[in-house]
Amino acid sequence: MIRDIDDRLCAIETELYDISQGGDKADRKKSLKKEYSELSAKCTELSASDKVFLARHKKRPKIDDYIDALFDDFFEMKGDFLSKDDRSIYGGIALFHGTPVTVLGHRKGRNLNENMAYNFGMPEPEGYRKALRMMKQAEKFGRPIITFVDTPGAYPGIEAEEHGQSIAIAKNLAEMSALKVPVITIVTGEGSSGGALAISVANSIYMLENAVYSVLSPEGFASILWKDSSRSAEACDLMKLTAQDLYKFNVIEGIIPEPLCGAHHDPKAVYSSIDEVLTKELARLKKMSGHELAKNRYEKFREIDKIIVKAAEKEN
Repeated sequence: MIRDIDDRLCAIETELYDISQGGDKADRKKSLKKEYSELSAKCTELSASDKVFLARHKKRPKIDDYIDALFDDFFEMKGDFLSKDDRSIYGGIALFHGTPVTVLGHRKGRNLNENMAYNFGMPEPEGYRKALRMMKQAEKFGRPIITFVDTPGAYPGIEAEEHGQSIAIAKNLAEMSALKVPVITIVTGEGSSGGALAISVANSIYMLENAVYSVLSPEGFASILWKDSSRSAEACDLMKLTAQDLYKFNVIEGIIPEPLCGAHHDPKAVYSSIDEVLTKELARLKKMSGHELAKNRYEKFREIDKIIVKAAEKEN
């Protein structure tokens, strides 16, 4: 249902834009706006699989959109100083309301050519080493770190494994847990597996309303559990991967609202909400010492581990 509604909403937006550029068609414009409002109202109660669809939507804002909208004087950093530049991780130094920060995240691309160039947002070891290099530099110069998560997972290819994929992810987890600067993560789309966790060991984790965050993709979950990836919708319900589920379990600090039927229908509203969250969290975390920040992060993830164990015991 959500797919059909979204397709029609996007078509209405396109037609309204064309009308605005080509003269007065007041009656048609009024009719379209009414239809748009009626369709949007149907998006108030979405299933977990609907949210997965929206989290993956090709028109959903990407990391470069967030950087352009929220930060000033962005300077991109490339390479891992060992092998190559993994373009699926995008980041660098920027100013957030005058405060120097390091910002980075997964990059998927907007079309097939970009998807392929950025490996569909699935980093290889070089990408995680690049991310860690940026974060360690941020720690050295006392800059807060802001990460944006949107990935189906780390790249699972043979070459990635040969280059130390598991070691790169594990090192990021260990190093991030001990960083002496504030770390804030925003899950903007899908956050799957260690590929997401490798840049989200943060003091504060927020999710967009229709984002998802899980141990692996629903298709992967269904393939492992039932040997049938077509049962992914069923898996979505079992996995408790929505922002609402994770907030209820105290895994995340908060949910950032989206327009009805997804962030791509009004990105500016989403940017404004994220700006408020980042401003609030940076003000709070800056009051903590480096030791307190590392301790806070450690205790946060130990508590998440306990929550997961209790949930598993309850299910069994």
